[in-house]
Amino acid sequence: MLEYNPKSRIADEFINHQEILETLEFAEKHKSDYVLIDEILEKSRPQKTSDGWHCAGLTHREASVLLACTDSSRIERMFQIAEEIKQAFYGNRIVLFAPLYLSNYCINGCLYCPYHAKNKHITRKKLTQEEIRAEVIALQDMGHKRLAIEAGEDPVNNPIEYILESIKTIYSIHHKNGDIRRVNVNIAATTVENYKKLKEAGIGTYILFQETYNRKGYEKLHPTGPKHNSTWHTEAMDRAMDGGIDDVGLGVLFGLEGYRYEFAGLLMHAEHLEAVHGVGPHTISVPRLKHADDINPDVFDNSIPDEVFEKIIACIRIAVPYTGMIISTRESEKVRETALRVGISQISGGSRTSVGGYTLKERPHDTEQFDVSDQRTLDEVVRWLIEKDHIPSFCTACYRAGRTGDRFMSLCKTGQIQNCCHPNALMTLTEYLIDYASDETKKIGFQMIEKELNNIPKENVRKIAAEHIESIKNSNARDFRF
Repeated sequence: MLEYNPKSRIADEFINHQEILETLEFAEKHKSDYVLIDEILEKSRPQKTSDGWHCAGLTHREASVLLACTDSSRIERMFQIAEEIKQAFYGNRIVLFAPLYLSNYCINGCLYCPYHAKNKHITRKKLTQEEIRAEVIALQDMGHKRLAIEAGEDPVNNPIEYILESIKTIYSIHHKNGDIRRVNVNIAATTVENYKKLKEAGIGTYILFQETYNRKGYEKLHPTGPKHNSTWHTEAMDRAMDGGIDDVGLGVLFGLEGYRYEFAGLLMHAEHLEAVHGVGPHTISVPRLKHADDINPDVFDNSIPDEVFEKIIACIRIAVPYTGMIISTRESEKVRETALRVGISQISGGSRTSVGGYTLKERPHDTEQFDVSDQRTLDEVVRWLIEKDHIPSFCTACYRAGRTGDRFMSLCKTGQIQNCCHPNALMTLTEYLIDYASDETKKIGFQMIEKELNNIPKENVRKIAAEHIESIKNSNARDFRF
């Protein structure tokens, strides 16, 4: 039997089934051990020191005990600590992005995705470079600066050359004051050589959801196609980092398997990346299985109620305090509101999960990957964030300044992120307000900027940020950054 080893490069050793089972057994045994739980909670609290905030984080076993705990007062403390951690390292900034679906051609047989090869009644579509250009202009006209491109796995229709050409097209489009400044990529597991090509193309984060960490479940859910190879898929992040990609994004699709198993596996994957590469995941996403064409989520019988889902988010934030967390428009406004408070640092806005959906007036459904619960426009999402005292940020500065991987994490861990990300958020928000916002959003947005400038710690940074904001207001000068 393979033994658990977070430093191993072998999938079944760093995501070890027996270790997960023992972790779940340990968590169940100690879920009412309030002495232990209180010790774990105390360990997890952020500590302010002379050189910034510090957090111990938690092991997958410790975090699994918290997740198993059902005591209401301690769950309330978990949420409080998660909120403290979120504020300490990310403040009240929320980064905005949009997915851009390039193609839904796919040769895999994934049972939970409408793009599966046997689905003969979904409309198959692949964007040409001209169509990508039109989509990007539509996204720029909304105000987006950061995209996550998506494509099914199909070596004939969606080869790496198509992805690379599409990235080049996206970065080349300068429309009015619009630019896409960061392209994150969510495509199938590939080779080190292809990851090197993605790095050279200037991608931001490489994102790949594990879907499920249960190997047997994984192979049943992926009966055909290259994605059936769970080892190749699970070891993809190691190859991506070998290929020079500093920022990688993990995630599972909650609802496919038991959530406690997935939670432990997700944290073990984060621990593995830290142990082998010296830096954990740049982001962790928390998608939940949703209804889609040809897919009924009820058949998987692992759905989780909102309160459990929110607890999962809080526990992830406590366990991996420095990692960004992403929630998509799969979730409702209500769920996203709680999630933002206890851990989430990035959200999508005005999203369409169909191929070519942004150029159409009415939201198309014939090529959607999943139902969108939050169907508000980007302007409505920005205004809502401001009303909830979150700073909508369109910042992409760290990636373009080389603050990726361990360099970003060191900034985050020492608290210096407040002197970079906070002013960058305010400057990019100013761009959005001037170029795209409704009058109502402008009004409350500028009130927030005036207030939040005072929260920049360094006086010289605060002064320069204020000067740049005035330049943005009074000219076409854009893209200032620290």
